[in-house]
Amino acid sequence: MAGGKHLLGMPHGKHIFGTVKVGERGQIVIPKDAREMFHIQPGDTLLVLGDEKNGIVVTRPEVLSEIARKIFSTMEEEKKE
Repeated sequence: MAGGKHLLGMPHGKHIFGTVKVGERGQIVIPKDAREMFHIQPGDTLLVLGDEKNGIVVTRPEVLSEIARKIFSTMEEEKKE
């Protein structure tokens, strides 16, 4: 299984997959190790988020859906108390 680059002191589960170049059309290639680890296939939809201070995050939309479910669930539980 893919592992990304191992750096001394990196917490378990954290990976650096290297660098990518942005093409003329703004496209990047996600490194093979990352695609394998996260089961990214051609045609998959990814979400790109940006923070002007911290940079860009590329993730699956389901990640935010799960976070939103947890937030709403917590809000509902707090209403009942």
